[in-house]
Amino acid sequence: MAFQGKKLINDPSGVVTEFIEGLSETYPGLQYLDGFPEIKVVLRADIPSGKYDKVAVISGGGSGHEPAHAGFVGEGMLTAAICGEVFASPHVDAILTGIRAVTGPKGCLLIVKNYTGDRLNFGLAAEQAKSEGYKVETVIVGDDCALPPPRGITGRRGLAGTILVHKVAGAAAAAGLSLEKVAAEAKLASELVGTMGVALSVCTLPGQITSDRLGSGKMELGLGIHGEPGAAVADIQPVEVVVSHVLKQILSPETNYVPITRGNRVVLMVNGLGATPIMELMIAAGKAVPQLQLEHGLAVDRVYTGSFMTSLDMAGFSISIMKADEAILQRLDAATKAPFWPAGINGSRLPAKMPVPIPLSHSTKNEESLARPLQLSEQGHMFEVAIEAAANAIIDMTDSLNEWDSKAGDGDCGSTMYRGATAILEDMKKYYPLNDAAETVNEIGSSIRRVMGGTSGIIYNIFFKAAYAKLKENAQPVVTSKQWAEALQASIIAVSKYGGASAGYRTMLDALIPASSVLQQRLTAGDNPLTAFLASSEAALAGAESTKQMQAQAGRSSYISAEMLASVPDPGAMAVAAWYRAAALAIQKKK
Repeated sequence: MAFQGKKLINDPSGVVTEFIEGLSETYPGLQYLDGFPEIKVVLRADIPSGKYDKVAVISGGGSGHEPAHAGFVGEGMLTAAICGEVFASPHVDAILTGIRAVTGPKGCLLIVKNYTGDRLNFGLAAEQAKSEGYKVETVIVGDDCALPPPRGITGRRGLAGTILVHKVAGAAAAAGLSLEKVAAEAKLASELVGTMGVALSVCTLPGQITSDRLGSGKMELGLGIHGEPGAAVADIQPVEVVVSHVLKQILSPETNYVPITRGNRVVLMVNGLGATPIMELMIAAGKAVPQLQLEHGLAVDRVYTGSFMTSLDMAGFSISIMKADEAILQRLDAATKAPFWPAGINGSRLPAKMPVPIPLSHSTKNEESLARPLQLSEQGHMFEVAIEAAANAIIDMTDSLNEWDSKAGDGDCGSTMYRGATAILEDMKKYYPLNDAAETVNEIGSSIRRVMGGTSGIIYNIFFKAAYAKLKENAQPVVTSKQWAEALQASIIAVSKYGGASAGYRTMLDALIPASSVLQQRLTAGDNPLTAFLASSEAALAGAESTKQMQAQAGRSSYISAEMLASVPDPGAMAVAAWYRAAALAIQKKK
């Protein structure tokens, strides 16, 4: 039976903010940017803004993996960490702000775990930073050894081995190497490490119900770090048996995940997932070392045991194996003040701290401020009705979206969409120039970008920006039905281009593409625009429902078996169908 998870927290929506406050109070070498809590950037307190004379090393991602990533900020490791909401990628503005805050003339390296939301958000931030004159390189880490290739367009997940990449890159940067050389060392390190995890329980997101997916006496093998199901479920075995299975999977010559063969030197990391006692982690480490030596013929040069990259309160551990040589060991042994690295050095406690001011953008563009008009045109009034209905439809189905996503992903789709919907309703009252359709669409994208992290946030931002660009081609204030249809089609093309998905991948596109197709067909046939809109909304709903029969090929759902997905539709597609249908019905009612 599912039950409400027990957490020592205040407001579930404020856990990341309060974590960062406590972290910065505990460790004198860490600070956060002014603009907090919307901009959740943890950085070294000893670096003057934008004047760092070495390569900055920046990482980050969704929260819930503590001490990763903020706990590894410090001299000799990360220069800054960008914190998203729990299990959701940080948004572009936060990443870009972090880049501006710590990047000097030698540039910065972004170390990104291989998840769609992280790749998109960090990628867009990198491109924006480059356009502002910053030197930026990116290394993607995918050290997961649990899933056989291929995995659609998604690839191997980034897991605890990423921490070893952080250490190598941070030491190289501290040694004064150029951006190109730091990036090369980080990339090499990412190619030399493999990780696999084992879980005894499912994690519970703050304020949500504890899943009963994993029954008594069972364990999951090959899990991710976001609460998604593992590659397989098995009976709990003695830890030495579990360790043996994990090591064989990582080092399998058939899959060739890592270039490690008998006689090589390696580094071992045994990583707790959040609720595993140190005793159990040490037992696992004690069994792993002799197995690596005797069964696999490897020389174990370093062993790191503890909690490095967790999954909230999940019980279990992951094992990472990295091929080592003298150069790698030199980087791992280099001094660091990152508080959660095993050899970290703490400084003295400062009596008080002032937030570091947010650095100004390099951009000199001055955009005219927009405001809600005093009087709405007929089109503006219809637009308001449609937006309000669409946003409220998302708010009403928050729990359903979370429930579907808990079975197909990480369980936060509804919460993420809720943040976007409430921001749209609030901003519409003050900022949206509703009589100007193009600019209003642009402002919707800005609202989403401000509050929605993860893959959904960046995908919707791309969606609305593409629609805005298409609508701006029209010089007339009134947008025709044909122009709306063209804008929808342009948005779909952009989402497919940057997200990599297409029809049948089990994503939001499986609702959008049928809707766009029916809308174009009906308008071309001369149907009444409202009739065409309603028909296309029915196609969106049918398309969303059809995702139950699809094997996921994008996002975290691609890690889950078709049998497990068959019971639920794709939550992203259902969200699209809901707001699209609500907007159509609201306009029909108003007409």
